[in-house]
Amino acid sequence: MKKIGIVGLPNAGKSSLFNFLTRGNALVESFPFSTVDPNFGVFVIEDERVEVLARNEKSKRVVHPSIDVVDIAGLVRGASKGEGLGNQFLDHIRKVDAIAHVVRFFESATVSHPYQTVDPKRDVEIIDTELILKDIETIQKRLEKQQKIARAGDKDARKEVELLEALLRFLSEGGLARNFPRRDSFEEEVIKSLFLLTDKPEIMIFNVDDLTEGKESVAREIAQKRKSKYVVLNVALETELLELSEEESDAFRAEYGFSGDKRKEFFEKIVEALKLIRFLTATENEARCWLTVEGTTAYEAAGMIHSDIQKGFVKAEVIPFDEYVKHGSLKRAREMGALQTHGKEYVIREGDVIHFLFRA
Repeated sequence: MKKIGIVGLPNAGKSSLFNFLTRGNALVESFPFSTVDPNFGVFVIEDERVEVLARNEKSKRVVHPSIDVVDIAGLVRGASKGEGLGNQFLDHIRKVDAIAHVVRFFESATVSHPYQTVDPKRDVEIIDTELILKDIETIQKRLEKQQKIARAGDKDARKEVELLEALLRFLSEGGLARNFPRRDSFEEEVIKSLFLLTDKPEIMIFNVDDLTEGKESVAREIAQKRKSKYVVLNVALETELLELSEEESDAFRAEYGFSGDKRKEFFEKIVEALKLIRFLTATENEARCWLTVEGTTAYEAAGMIHSDIQKGFVKAEVIPFDEYVKHGSLKRAREMGALQTHGKEYVIREGDVIHFLFRA
């Protein structure tokens, strides 16, 4: 399962976001470092398609798509050098697949700000600086090693040294590794092997009290400059609305200038950032929506479900969800010749309904 880490300055709303996404009960306090050990939870988002599939196929159980969430303690200036338990927190970031970067954009007399004033651009730069400094440290260690090998005449090592020096300059000028241009697969693999903090996909969450055009404009400017996905929401409000009906929630959101289901909006941003797709399966026992990376083959998808299905793979019967709905069941679709038969190399598409045939 993919894992996303929530990061940001202390008191930006990270633990509140964690609770909103996971419907959990992480500690939420108005002072810095109330979260020391990371909180772990699961972000489940309802997919109406799997509900339809379950009804039609009379499945006993429904499983919606989900992503693991880690609430990481707040970072401060000097985290890359160990300030505020920084090294420990940065290590937690290294273990996630994507970063949910919470940016404080609300005023509060009761929730302190570590730097006294609310300034989203400054706060983003503080987090960036600490992650960049840690990445520079990582690159320098690899560079020293490869320089020795390159001096011995190794051509690949010389090529890597050239890449690492260029990447080091890019980060030293304030660039983020995820925006560093890769010229070929060699460079992509080298950078991937470094597990750089700023190379992870990022979704920015601008935590506001109310939504104005000015705040939306600032959020858009910051996110576009760094080529990141972003969501603007009032985390405290959204957490409270979890207990209300959809109609009541929409009415309260409108009072603050918001609209739409923010959990779903955020989930879609994660899907885009991590380049994920969803496919669906259904048996008498279970209807399920699966999350996987773009480019996953039918053979690989079979292995996600069970190793025995992959081992005995014969073929995959596939139908797009919208086409499936027209027929009302896999049985009816099969009778009408609407199921397409594919082998191991078929590349799964978003919304495919798949039935795997295999030898036991």
